[in-house]
Amino acid sequence: MDIEINKNPEALPAHIGIIMDGNGRWAKQRGQIRTAGHEEGLKRAKEIAKAAADLGIKYVTLYAFSTENWKRAKSEVGFLMNLIHTHLLKELKFYKENSIRVRLLGDITGLPANIQQDIIETEKDTKDFTGLTICLAINYGGRDEIVRGIKKLIREGVSEKEVTEASLSSYFDLPELPDVDLLIRTGGEQRISNFLIWQASYAEFLFTKTLWPDYNKEEFYNNIAEFQKRTRRFGAVPV
Repeated sequence: MDIEINKNPEALPAHIGIIMDGNGRWAKQRGQIRTAGHEEGLKRAKEIAKAAADLGIKYVTLYAFSTENWKRAKSEVGFLMNLIHTHLLKELKFYKENSIRVRLLGDITGLPANIQQDIIETEKDTKDFTGLTICLAINYGGRDEIVRGIKKLIREGVSEKEVTEASLSSYFDLPELPDVDLLIRTGGEQRISNFLIWQASYAEFLFTKTLWPDYNKEEFYNNIAEFQKRTRRFGAVPV
């Protein structure tokens, strides 16, 4: 793999968000049921997590299950919940080998009790790992996170004068999570689908037609190399 990436920490995106789209279409193309695509997609998630850890990326957020995904067929939702339970949150050996810390992004109260317990245990078991932090967006929606944050702020009795961008974001699911530098969406669609809408306000977007189960380390590194070619202005005019 001959891809030139500047590995200087200041040149790397500190936080990468990934919308893992295309599992169902990948399975359909092969005459398989949708759940087969989700199983294959889980393998890619581990592959990309390791690639990010090896490169020294600090944060990767994976859009695993949105607040809108509950609208899917009950059989598919049940399969996804089981996949999260049996694999995504049961990979302590993998997380330990790669010093990966796991955090939840989303409304834990809306998840099945066994998933809630898995999340609590996984976060506890990996809390001292100092490499990559994988944020699993499960039962997550960007608007929902903002609404829940505002409700927490109100319950705390924060006055109108005290409300700022910083004070509001301190009530989000992971206040320490830095803004997204690079947002990648696989599968060909060009929208962010309610994903990290606050944190991605100045993210660089990269859309690829590659279906998530076909996405690999090489394309991931190519995306990072493309990110490093861009000039980020954050609303200012370069001198």
